[in-house]
Amino acid sequence: MKELLRTTDPTIIAYATALLQGEGIAAFPADVHMSVLEGSLGILPRRLLVRDADLFMARAVLRDNDIPTGL
Repeated sequence: MKELLRTTDPTIIAYATALLQGEGIAAFPADVHMSVLEGSLGILPRRLLVRDADLFMARAVLRDNDIPTGL
């Protein structure tokens, strides 16, 4: 698994996951339960992971939809 996206905005994670699923790319949101440690402040980033083989296509899907990966 490779990290595709890292953000503190949970709506971007949900949107990116939906876009990737629409293209048949499985995505795994990591660190979704970190709010227990941070006290629901939203300061710790969440990550979106994809398989190594899907990384190139997943980056293209996000780039086409103006979602910066920053990686």
